[in-house]
Amino acid sequence: MAQAALDWLGVDAAGFDDMDRKILWTILDKFRGGPVGVEAIAAAVQEEKSTIEDVYEPFLIQSGYLDRTSRGRQATTKTFKHFGKTQDLFG
Repeated sequence: MAQAALDWLGVDAAGFDDMDRKILWTILDKFRGGPVGVEAIAAAVQEEKSTIEDVYEPFLIQSGYLDRTSRGRQATTKTFKHFGKTQDLFG
């Protein structure tokens, strides 16, 4: 029952909603896994920079799908696996 409610809300088994998936997929697909600046991500997904930093990043970082480095945001190995991608194809 709980999973059905999450499915209805668009939340997958990893806890991602549509915007979480959009952010991560954009980093993988458009920016080859990163590193990429938050401004570029915000422009690509059409979301405010502050919303990404305050709402989406904390969960993605805590759950191990996103690294915040001095050079920008970077997808982790866990992200590549979740989306069924191989890192060497992007790097």
